[in-house]
Amino acid sequence: MARPKRGTPPGRPRTAARLAAVQALYQAEHAGISPETALDEFVRHRVAGAEAAPLAEAAVEEGRAPGAHVPLLAAIVRGWAVNAEALDGAISAALAKDWPMERLDPVLRALLRAAAAELFDASGAPARAVINEYLDIAHGFFSGDEPRFANGVLDRLARLMRAQEFEQDRAGA
Repeated sequence: MARPKRGTPPGRPRTAARLAAVQALYQAEHAGISPETALDEFVRHRVAGAEAAPLAEAAVEEGRAPGAHVPLLAAIVRGWAVNAEALDGAISAALAKDWPMERLDPVLRALLRAAAAELFDASGAPARAVINEYLDIAHGFFSGDEPRFANGVLDRLARLMRAQEFEQDRAGA
């Protein structure tokens, strides 16, 4: 299981949900199981019974996600599962032409999938908030250029999927 190098600050259930979504999507791909099965395992074994506990670094390193906001976790994982082909296509379109999805680190691929699923739901958090959350998670997993790479891809995805949010910014500027 992919584990971040740093924990997520305590008291952030939505961040914990996003981290758990990345881990669940990674697990689904790595173990060859359905995203729904991975989600069920995460909720039962890594979140359940610990909803009130803070997301401490030790828990994260053990692959748990105490305090995760389960409805958001489920929405992200199920959102990717239902729209996998379209979302992977959008991610591929946001990558450089010579950089296919298969070339991505599996954790980075899971992170981009989770973020794409969340960006695809226009009724969710603002695009910039989604990008910032996943960049925090990327910094937890990677110490190299991957967070900067993720930032560029997520920015392109957000501008494709939530163009109206960026048009509003230009109109107000």
